[in-house]
Amino acid sequence: MAVDLPTVSNLLTIIITTSVTPSAPSTELISSVLESYRAHCPSLLECRVIVVFDGYDRVVPEARLKKGCVTSEQAKHFSLYKENAKKLILEQHFQGNQLITFIQKEADAEYGSPNDSQNSVRYTARQTHDEKVTFIEPSRRLGFGLAVRTALRMTSTPYVWIQQHDWILTSSFPIGPLLQIMRASESEPETPIKYVCLPAVRMMKYAVSPEVIRFQALRDLTSAFKRDFSPEGHPKIKLPLTPLFFWHDKPHVASTAHYLNRVFPSRLAMLRGDFIEDKIGQRARNQMKLGLFTKWATWLYYPDEGRQVCSKHLHGRTYQGAAKEAEKLALKRQQKGDKIESM
Repeated sequence: MAVDLPTVSNLLTIIITTSVTPSAPSTELISSVLESYRAHCPSLLECRVIVVFDGYDRVVPEARLKKGCVTSEQAKHFSLYKENAKKLILEQHFQGNQLITFIQKEADAEYGSPNDSQNSVRYTARQTHDEKVTFIEPSRRLGFGLAVRTALRMTSTPYVWIQQHDWILTSSFPIGPLLQIMRASESEPETPIKYVCLPAVRMMKYAVSPEVIRFQALRDLTSAFKRDFSPEGHPKIKLPLTPLFFWHDKPHVASTAHYLNRVFPSRLAMLRGDFIEDKIGQRARNQMKLGLFTKWATWLYYPDEGRQVCSKHLHGRTYQGAAKEAEKLALKRQQKGDKIESM
């Protein structure tokens, strides 16, 4: 008797983190993300989605987005952006065909020493009746790390896709077969697959890059684990993976439980404003240099021996929208041409 396999939407939740950007109140960044899903991995559009609208700390004359400081105009635009983004996500999931009702709750995202009562951020979470869409709005800045943890705690699926708002897919990604392989690895402790990162341009030919070949332990781990994996019952499907000796924040798929246990074992693991790769990346790498690869179980999708990339960074902190970016590019070309003519 055939056994029905869980669908991608039953296994995976999309977690999108977004914040103040120069392109607000336009939803162009998130729209680009969704369009890239539609073009290269349509199954993602059927998954549950949790959007964290990370806040800011202060309104100042000159913006410093990485520090949570925004101008009054950016604060105004962010409020409009949140409403526009919510509308976009809801239209994607419900197409306006049904009445949407929400369940709302408030909670605290705690961090650091429990002896300091200031070490928490109040947030509001609004979830649709069917739990397909969740919006999380903190009262002040969480930072990427705490934003991800807050969303993970509301995730009911065994796997998550972590998506920053300024990364898009650029080629097809086999999410269905990958999830089957990750599920099967749960019963294979010798080759666990808990995290798979999508390759970007700086990760090309990673397995033979200086980051790997300079260290004997990492070369040995690559030699031992790098291979093509096939979902059970589908030997013709080949999914190339190579060990990744870092925990990157760029788009990745991971086990929800592994994420919470390994990256967020306590409130001391991540402070407000921290990025996961800054706090965890080097720690994981150093431990893997000691041979502890299966503890972290971090892999890189590796099509065409690392020559193919799957994701692209749009640089959200400076991105002003396609029209303005085109104007800036045209101006640079004109200035370059003027310089050549004057020589």
